[in-house]
Amino acid sequence: MSKSGIVNVRMVITEEKILSNIEKVQKMINPNSKKQIVQLEEDSYFKDLIESIKTYLIEYPKKKNFPSSVYKAAYGLVEFATNQFEENTKKIEELIRQREQNIGLAGQLKELTEAAENKEEDWAEQVKNAEENFSEDIIDTLNIVGKAKSTKSQNYQDAIKLLNARINNLEANLHIEIDMERIEDRSKALSYIGIEVADALKTIPTPIEISEPVQEEVQEIQEVAVQEPEQVQATVQNEQTVEQQQYAQETTFEAKPTLWQRIKNSKVVRAIKYVMKIRVVLQYPALPEGRGENY
Repeated sequence: MSKSGIVNVRMVITEEKILSNIEKVQKMINPNSKKQIVQLEEDSYFKDLIESIKTYLIEYPKKKNFPSSVYKAAYGLVEFATNQFEENTKKIEELIRQREQNIGLAGQLKELTEAAENKEEDWAEQVKNAEENFSEDIIDTLNIVGKAKSTKSQNYQDAIKLLNARINNLEANLHIEIDMERIEDRSKALSYIGIEVADALKTIPTPIEISEPVQEEVQEIQEVAVQEPEQVQATVQNEQTVEQQQYAQETTFEAKPTLWQRIKNSKVVRAIKYVMKIRVVLQYPALPEGRGENY
């Protein structure tokens, strides 16, 4: 038995396992998947999967005979991780802009609250101009503060508490900070894939596969080349047939109907025939009536 026919069962089993591990990692970094990485430092299972993939890539004995299926899967994993990392970067930039915007709104709301509390001359106009930036409940609360006649009333105190709480929320940006931490944790995992797996892939030459469709195309070209003389002969015959048809059309004249034939076939003649039949029927002599007999 030749050496090329020998199959290393252990390597085949390992190849299937590595493909399974790559698929598991891709699910863990998929933003639409339920099983996602929470924190890279605490997720030992994720690190073990990456380590197994990296070890397989580095310690594979013959790099030239590296399985193309594993290479494509690992390359696809790195590419997917890179794309996700770029998307996460865009999301973080958007969250940063939103955080800055919230901080600006917090400052504006604080000024509006002070204007309403101090009963400034244009406090109502300031509140009205801010309707586009704040929700309806905030605008109504500001109006309660500005129109309140006593600072000791329960409505006034509740309104002040609500406004201060909203100002603190806008300044703290707690939900934005939580989202940013989650995205940053995922980005760390994505960069970890890029560092570990991508570096290991550099040591492996890109597998070259010879596809069969190329041979089929060559065969089709050869068949076309063999059939070219027959096609030329068929083309010549077709041209001769066309020339004969054109000659027949040019030398053959259609016999046009005579004037009498056209009149004979016209509706006028048929109408005259119909009238003549009627006249014949009307001019036919009537039968004599029978005489009565005497008994």
